[in-house]
Amino acid sequence: MLILLPPSESKSSRSRGKPADPTAVSFRELVAPRRTVAAELAAVSAGPDALTVLGVGPSLAEEVARNTRLDTAPALAVGELYTGVLYDALDLAGMDAAARRRATRWIVVVSALHGALRLSDRVAPYRLSMGVTLPGTGPLARFWRPHLEEVLTTAAGDGVVVDCRSSTYAAAGSPRGEAAERWVQVRVPGASHMAKHTRGLVAGHLCRTGTAPRTPEALAEELGDAFVVHGLTPPARPGKPWVLDVTPGQAE
Repeated sequence: MLILLPPSESKSSRSRGKPADPTAVSFRELVAPRRTVAAELAAVSAGPDALTVLGVGPSLAEEVARNTRLDTAPALAVGELYTGVLYDALDLAGMDAAARRRATRWIVVVSALHGALRLSDRVAPYRLSMGVTLPGTGPLARFWRPHLEEVLTTAAGDGVVVDCRSSTYAAAGSPRGEAAERWVQVRVPGASHMAKHTRGLVAGHLCRTGTAPRTPEALAEELGDAFVVHGLTPPARPGKPWVLDVTPGQAE
């Protein structure tokens, strides 16, 4: 099974520790595009119009400045780096050892800077959204799409792809071929502020139970034990995802 998560704008940081080793990060085929984005991000972040290009306000100036120190800043495991609503609901720290191993094996975080990451990878805190257009690289979702489609298709194997990403990050690539036939987008009807929380609960539930459904229908059945499943909609056309509408239920 492959569980796709978006990153979080809020991130932890450390004052001491070793910097990231780019050669030790998962998905070695992404080393070259990662270097391309990192180099341009550092250059943009050092410029006078950095906040405008990155689409952030003055209160985040220090976070943007950290983009110029990615090679030397202390690195954290991805499972510790990202914080916020979705990752609080995932509750990696509250999982037992077996569930954490499954999370490390099943979860891939799609990142504007790194493309794709496993929870055990170590990277430095950064500030960059997939919705950004860098002057040289262009729109990041478009830049990453050809790279990530191959990576995610391979990572999916013959299991279900549980897509818990926002639309901004889903635009950066999706599984293709036979893997796309088992690609399920988790959608949360109603108030949008519940979407991140519910998707984090879904990812955490799957890792805790250890159940690895092999079909979209089996995924819907599995989640029905802990969530209210409102419906499973087949793909609108080939290459598009199934859509699974869920909200938290009494078993949460």
